[in-house]
Amino acid sequence: MTSKARPVADVTVITVAYGSREWLPACLEALKNQTVQPARVIVVENGSPDGQRIRASELPEGIELIENDINRGFAGANNQAARLVTTRWIALLNPDAFPKPDWIEQLLRASERWPTVRMFGSTQLAYGSDGYLDGAGDAYHAFGLPFRGGYGLPVSELQEEGETFSPCAAAMMIDRELFASLDGFDEHFFCYCEDVDLGFRARLQGEIAIQVHDAVVEHVGYGSSSRWSAFAVYHGTRNRLWTFAKNMPQPWLWILFPLHAAATVALFVASIRRGVAKAYVRGVWDATIGLGRVMRQRRDVQEKRKVPRNAVMRMMAWSPFALFDRKPHIIPHWTRTLSADTKHREPDQHTTESRTFRKD
Repeated sequence: MTSKARPVADVTVITVAYGSREWLPACLEALKNQTVQPARVIVVENGSPDGQRIRASELPEGIELIENDINRGFAGANNQAARLVTTRWIALLNPDAFPKPDWIEQLLRASERWPTVRMFGSTQLAYGSDGYLDGAGDAYHAFGLPFRGGYGLPVSELQEEGETFSPCAAAMMIDRELFASLDGFDEHFFCYCEDVDLGFRARLQGEIAIQVHDAVVEHVGYGSSSRWSAFAVYHGTRNRLWTFAKNMPQPWLWILFPLHAAATVALFVASIRRGVAKAYVRGVWDATIGLGRVMRQRRDVQEKRKVPRNAVMRMMAWSPFALFDRKPHIIPHWTRTLSADTKHREPDQHTTESRTFRKD
């Protein structure tokens, strides 16, 4: 008896591998076992060191491989692969993230429940730590501090499906045309915060992100670098400052700048305790050096804003305690009418002036 053929979805999965030989086979095996198969799977070998590089001969049949001689960063490598995509949806998946068999199916079901939404995030369980979360959407604190909601918390803290600030790029799905219209990830970021920056820019243009409770992956997390490594601290610090400077609407940029500066000082103290103060200072310095370019980008980003600034600010976390408890910042079971937010926009195939987002 032959098994029933599984449906193929209008989805391309992109996985960027750097030093990922240990985890990639399990990731690809999990994709092979999906109840709904992706139309394409593209792996980007992103300049891994000798002995860690992925070769085409090592990949299962049907997997496409892009080989980079140098590390183009998470942002650049995903953009590179995304330019080859022709499917409606792009699913980004870290090589150390192992999706449950119905991961793609659940994301597509969510896209049917939310037909006007074009960004979706996944529930990330901590691999090897039963009962704990690796993340449930990227939250953004009004002080200018992004954080992965639910990181390290018990699964009992997981909220129902709803709106999050932006999806975490470790396991997310985004409309290809939206990704292209945003020019993809900002390649100056290289890695870290590039997904929050993308989500922020999309939100300024009236898009929202839905965190899908039942689309589940197990994620190792920091598979290429530890959370407090000099590499992670440098890029996280620099890119956090750029995200705030580029995207925070006026007048909130200047209203919140003193609090952002105070948080930057507090994080510097934490970096001293962790022994990575040098990387932190270098991140702040290089962020400052790059501010001229960032402010030029800012003009373009803010000119493209299509919703009132407060429509964006309402989705940020405001309580100082949110920075310490790191709970998922999700608005579940809601109905939101955007007529007031979009009254100055031209309606298109994704939005209308009377649009209502409604969870069925």
